[in-house]
Amino acid sequence: MFETICDTVPTDAGMPARVARLEIMRRVLEGTIYDNLPYQFHEERNGAGEYIPLRQRRPSVRYGLARVVVEDSVALLFSAGHFPAVEAADAALVRALGDVIAESRLNEVMIDAAIRGSVGSVAILLRVLRGRVFFAVLESQYLTPVWDVQAPDTLSQVTEKYKVNGADLVAQGYAGVDPAAMYWFQRIWDSEAETWYLPWPVNDASAGPVRDDVRSVRHGLGFVPMVWIRNLPGGDGIDGACTFRAAIDSNIEIDYQLSQAGRGLKYSSDPTLLIKEPATSDSEIVKGAGNALVVSEKGDAKMLEIGGTACEAVISYVRTLREFALESVHGNRANADRLTAAQSGRALELMNQGLLWLADNLRISYGNGGILPLMKMIVRASQVFPLTVMGEVLAPLDSTQRLRLRWPRWYPLSADDRLKEAQAVATLTNAGQLSRETAVKTIAASHSIADVEAELNAIDQDAP
Repeated sequence: MFETICDTVPTDAGMPARVARLEIMRRVLEGTIYDNLPYQFHEERNGAGEYIPLRQRRPSVRYGLARVVVEDSVALLFSAGHFPAVEAADAALVRALGDVIAESRLNEVMIDAAIRGSVGSVAILLRVLRGRVFFAVLESQYLTPVWDVQAPDTLSQVTEKYKVNGADLVAQGYAGVDPAAMYWFQRIWDSEAETWYLPWPVNDASAGPVRDDVRSVRHGLGFVPMVWIRNLPGGDGIDGACTFRAAIDSNIEIDYQLSQAGRGLKYSSDPTLLIKEPATSDSEIVKGAGNALVVSEKGDAKMLEIGGTACEAVISYVRTLREFALESVHGNRANADRLTAAQSGRALELMNQGLLWLADNLRISYGNGGILPLMKMIVRASQVFPLTVMGEVLAPLDSTQRLRLRWPRWYPLSADDRLKEAQAVATLTNAGQLSRETAVKTIAASHSIADVEAELNAIDQDAP
């Protein structure tokens, strides 16, 4: 069924094959995969009276399982209580990067990137405007990365190219453009500049890209100001594996089964009348308790109804499909109805182990492969441009420092968990097996300690 629906999505032979694949995954994520099917689900016959197969109808019920799995995993990844802290030996560097993260709202940017990138890949663009740092999430569908031959993990160039309507170009201020024609749009990022090109007609074989000197910008950073993130291990050299691909077929089956069950309930509320000839009534038949039907001795009249057992069977089948689909993509299969009391953080981790495995893999992709490279770019950019953060101009940051991420716990600790942790930390610290700095770092996330050094200074000031 999925392949049949994919055939209805328009494709462009002039674009790489990955463009069509990512477009289909994006439609599944946004719930628009059925939009090109020609008929609504309630349309059972066409104008000629012919039966319309289910594969040509858009389901009336759409369960966004793919979106649920993606948002659940991203919530564990970058929500307010799960965003990692940047650590380094230089406390001034840590504070500077923390201020950049707060001012640029990197938390929100990474949530957006992880949701969009769940289809396979995503790119995050770094810009320095008037000394301030900004991030922009770019969908990778029309982006083509080129990697450095000597450093396969380093971008040497990224090209964005796609077709655009002339009317949209006119709205963006382009002159000499036919609003009814289609044009190629292209821009290229490299280690020295962001180069824009004037749009050229798609149907003109003699035309080609011409540099747009007005919109092109030279940044001179010495590196491509973009991070390319592959979603999950797998995929090809450009895109990673899709988060929800294994659940798409089951999701489509769920949508159609629930839509059929909905139609069945509507039929039950207004059952079809069956009259067995011969009948003596020649007048128009009006259904209802106040309108009795009179038939002959050999005639008969019955109401065709759908039993409730059929609907219950559909619901049971859908629940089973949902369980299998969530299991295949490591989604959250926990049922809140089964919780009889408050659970500890460790118990919640065990209950949602599959979802934690998924989020743990995403930490590698979007943490080590996303946040850390962005932080290193900021450090390098500070040596080219004076950066302004929180209204203050930063001195060039130390590029020799090793950066790492400190991730918080998956679930907050209960009061009993915090007591046991505090006792364990105190015992190790008093025994000389744990430093005070490590002890504070250990409990920093659970007690909302953002600056470990400032907390240690406060402890010293409070000491008698």
